Amino acid sequence: MSDMGIAGIGSSAAKAASAGKDKTLSQADFLSLLTQQMRNQDPTKPMDSSQMLSQLAQISQVSATQSLQTSFDSLSQSLQGNQLLQASGMVGRNVTVPSAAGQLQAGGLDGAVNVPADGGTVLVQVTDADGNVLRTLDLGTPTSGLVAFHWDGKGDDGTALPTGTYGLKAQAGTTAVATYVSGKVNGVGMTGSDGTYLDVDGFGGALLSQVAQIN
Repeated sequence: MSDMGIAGIGSSAAKAASAGKDKTLSQADFLSLLTQQMRNQDPTKPMDSSQMLSQLAQISQVSATQSLQTSFDSLSQSLQGNQLLQASGMVGRNVTVPSAAGQLQAGGLDGAVNVPADGGTVLVQVTDADGNVLRTLDLGTPTSGLVAFHWDGKGDDGTALPTGTYGLKAQAGTTAVATYVSGKVNGVGMTGSDGTYLDVDGFGGALLSQVAQIN
């Protein structure tokens, strides 16, 4: 006759069920062991039925949790695939993403400023790598929201500046406000943890969730 108690079987089954695919004890395996235990139990020390029911509930809960996790994983992969497919429709379109720097190209640099309500006069400053102001753009007193601007690539003295990366700063009245850059989407991709990203011309990789405007 076996000396193994029902609690021992339940504990081993629950641990094995969560140990991994190669070491998983299914409900069928658990019931088979339980049946064998019942057949070989000591008639003078019968198993506790309440304890047996408790262990059956435990193994069922572990199995249900594993099944639910598998379903969530499958749903997550499906949603990511759909998001990537939808993002592919943005290729060739212009998007605006937050950035404190922009890439000056042959046609200039396009960007935007997030203007608050009653922000006052909005100024955009283009700076070099050392923070020196090369050009100040006066956008007047626009209404609140994203306000677009275009820099022609020239300094305040009218000198054409070389292509490359330049810093962007803006203020509405005396308040510093966020700057954005705009560019064409050249392609889309998927990261392991952050989701879908866009390859934006003149900017680089930007998460889909960062896009503030699609033009």
